[in-house]
Amino acid sequence: MLRALALALTLLTAAPALAQTAPAEGRPIITGQSLTLESKVLKDTRRINVHLPASYAKAPDRTYPVLYLLDGGEQEDFPHIVGLAQLGELSWTFREMIVVGIEGVDRKHDLTHPTRVAKELKDLPTSGGSAAYRQFLGEELKPWIAARYRTSGETALIGESLAGLFVVETFLKQPALFDAYIAASPSLWWDDQGLARGAAADLTRWPAGERRLYLTIGDEGTTMQAGVDKVVAALKAAPPKGLTWTYDPMPQEHHSTIYHPAALKAFRAVWPGPRPD
Repeated sequence: MLRALALALTLLTAAPALAQTAPAEGRPIITGQSLTLESKVLKDTRRINVHLPASYAKAPDRTYPVLYLLDGGEQEDFPHIVGLAQLGELSWTFREMIVVGIEGVDRKHDLTHPTRVAKELKDLPTSGGSAAYRQFLGEELKPWIAARYRTSGETALIGESLAGLFVVETFLKQPALFDAYIAASPSLWWDDQGLARGAAADLTRWPAGERRLYLTIGDEGTTMQAGVDKVVAALKAAPPKGLTWTYDPMPQEHHSTIYHPAALKAFRAVWPGPRPD
């Protein structure tokens, strides 16, 4: 009995080691390319992950809209957003797109504007770098992507939580930078809702052009909801000419669950499309 128990324990402890030394079989599953871009604006190197539609190699004359994904690293939101993009390629419920994921480095710095709240300054001492990050997107990343891939010139920016805050800030402060904006549960509590409080004034400076906005929030409540409510109220009071916008709250979702279902609905709203010829 003791010998049998000892043998069983030996096999159990040896199994992980055997699995690690077993030869790899099959082939890797590829969902995109991972590249690096040296940024003069940010004074560092950023990793950029790119997914191309399945038809990209087969249709050399076709161009594609580009979705710029914040928090777009391999261990962030790139895999599941690419999965939704591939679903669009199969279902034709929204247009095929190139997905450009920007891997996060210090998201608390890159995705937030400066705050005047003492506790936030203490808790997030590196915050406040959104203006430089936006400059990087507009002056370096977008031209870099356009030079390397067959883009249609149509662009969208997507993000959730702090990345959603950055999306809303870009939408309000520099709306001409992208054609469409997708914000899921944006952290509009930041800076005592300073961005949301200024939304009405920002909308009065809206530049000409056709743009789209998809905005949603889960069951967060409190100042998170209050900030979204202020932005929605400003949009209802004076909707900018040329803007098509959708506010689609999802109270059945939590902060940790909203992004995937929100992105699917957003793609259908922002880039609906029949199958291309």
